[in-house]
Parts: sequence; structure tokens; C-alpha cells
Amino acid sequence: MKEFSFSTRIYFGEGALARLRQVEGRRVFLVTDKFMVTSGVADRVASYLTDCQVTVYSDVVPDPPITNVVSGVQALLASGADVMIALGGGSAIDAAKAIRAVAADTPGVGEIREAFAIPTTSGTGSEVTDYSVITDPEKGVKYPLTDKTLQPPVAILDPELVVTVPAAITADTGMDVLTHAVEAYVSTGFNDFSDAMAEKAVSLVCRWLPVAYADGKNLLAREKMHNASCMAGLAFNSAGLGLVHGIAHALGAKLHLPHGRANAIVLPHVLRYNAELQDPKGGDYSLPARKYQRLAKVLDLLPAHTALLGASNFIREVETLSKTVRIPATLREAGVDMDLYRANRDAIIQAALADKCTAANPRVPTVADVSAILDAVSGEKRGI
Repeated sequence: MKEFSFSTRIYFGEGALARLRQVEGRRVFLVTDKFMVTSGVADRVASYLTDCQVTVYSDVVPDPPITNVVSGVQALLASGADVMIALGGGSAIDAAKAIRAVAADTPGVGEIREAFAIPTTSGTGSEVTDYSVITDPEKGVKYPLTDKTLQPPVAILDPELVVTVPAAITADTGMDVLTHAVEAYVSTGFNDFSDAMAEKAVSLVCRWLPVAYADGKNLLAREKMHNASCMAGLAFNSAGLGLVHGIAHALGAKLHLPHGRANAIVLPHVLRYNAELQDPKGGDYSLPARKYQRLAKVLDLLPAHTALLGASNFIREVETLSKTVRIPATLREAGVDMDLYRANRDAIIQAALADKCTAANPRVPTVADVSAILDAVSGEKRGI
């Protein structure tokens, strides 16, 4: 038996922030980062909260560490709030989800039933998932937390909050959306419902990411990318992810590479690895290859009448999209300290294999497999 469910109520499109006007006369705990405060976005969101006492916790940093969760719970306790709002990118929303979960088991705080997630980037889909990624900087390890209670009750997707996102971040987060959708599409947990969300997310990203990248003020493109991010989140929340995320988590923890960019660099190489186009078993192409062929047809990438042609064209489309939004092709091109990479290479391989996301990959990787992918990703060797 399989399950596809989500408890988040989603408000989207221009003016979606108006949903906050229903929160009146309450104590509100707003979790965000310092940029959201200095840029005025936090005040803009707070302006919708009529007669509310708002406490702003703005200490969240990228790849939120365990200390963010601890201090956040303490601040929540001091605020006496019974409503929580997470405002920002994946880091702010992940931190808020973890704070809310820990608070539920903390005497004097208890469960915050009314909680909102308001993303200001179109990338993680964290506003609708059961996941939160917290980092232990001393160990250099990212811990994906998973529990249904982490899913926010309400998500607000207002495209006006992302029109000022810089082009480079638009590219990184947009490719993160694509990775979420494509990995969910071929993961071991895929199902008809997750496939529907993944297919639509892929089509939206390929159509609208170049537009949002070229013209950040295009509200239609921003709305489509916001929706795609949410749909991809729903897809992987049900189906799981795969080896791209396993490797990207390890690269991010050891090399401090932005998550979306790490995914984008790794994605084409894992697509080829999963497709096994050069070595079809018994003459039959793998299920991932056939599903990539299906995505080629969805995107009208012709010819796609065989798995070989369709999958090849889809992988080339992913590479073309990356080039269009100026994603570096290798770690070296991304400016990674290659001495640091070499020193951590074995640890990256082991972390990738142990990552929970890797367990859902359609092909079970070995040390040699990940090593070959890293050779290609690093730019130092040919790889797979």
C-alpha cells in the first residue's frame, strides 16, 4: 500500500499575503534571517498582522546549525507566542520547522498549531514537506529530519516576495526545483500522484526558469516557479529523492557549496548513471531511461520515440538549461577550493552513500560509482 497526502493548505498567486489578515490580536513568533529584516520584507509581512504582538527571531543562517534550533526555542518560550511564521528561503523554513517540533516537547511552550511558511525563494519546497535539514558544523554533517509533524499547516506563495531575488540565486534555486522533481520521478517510492506533480514541475521549470532568470520582475514567471517549487516538494515528500541529493548534501557540508548549485552540477551525471544508456540490460533500457524518455515527450523534445533518444535528449535539455542560467559545469568552475575537495573526497563519498536520500535512488551506488561521478563533477577527470 502506498500513500500520497499533505496537510498543508496552500495560498498562491498575487496578493496571497492577504491571508495573514485573518490572524488578529495574537502573539506571533516570526522566524527569519537578518536580510529579511534589513530589506524590509519582515516588516512588510508583519504589516498584515492586525493588532498582533510580533516577536522577530532573525538569527537563522544558511545551513541552519543545531544552535539555531536551541536558541530559537528559547526565544519562542520567552515570546509566549501561539502563532509561528517562517519567512525566507529553505534555511529559515527548515529552522522554523525544527524549532516548532522541538517546542512541542518543551515544557512551557507546547505545540504551535497555527503556523505559516512563506518562502522568499522558489527552490526547496520546504513549505509543504515533512523534512528539515539541520547542520552540525563541528562534524561537517547535515542531518535530514523527517516527520509528518514538520509539515507546515499553511503555505503562502506570493510571487511579489521573490521579484528581487538575484539572478544567480534564481538559477541555483530553480535548478534545485528541477532536481527535486526529476529525482522524485524515478525514485524507488514514485507513484502516480507524485509523477503527476513531478511532470508538471519539470515542464514549468523548463518553460519559466529562463524567463525568471532574465527578468526577475516578471510576476507570471515568478508565480510559475513558486508553484513548480511547491509541486516538486509535494512530489519528493511522497516519493523520496536520490543520489543527486546524497552527493549534494555531502558537498555542501564539506565544501560549503550552495545546495541548489551543488544539485545542478551533479544532476546531469547522475541522470546518465541512472539511465545506463550505454549498457542496457538484456537489450532493455532501464526504468529511469524510459521515464526520462517520457519527460522528453512532455517537453516535446523530439525525437523521443526510443528510450535512448528520449533520455539522451532530456539529459541534454538539462545541460542546456544549466548553461542558460549560467550554472558552473564543475566544482572547479564553481570556485571550490580543490585542495579542500581532495582532502575531503573520501569523506564525501562515504557521506553520500550514507545519506538518507541516496537510499531512494533507483540504482544502488557503490563507492566506485560515486567516485566516478565525483571525477566528472570535480572537473579533474573524465568520470563516468
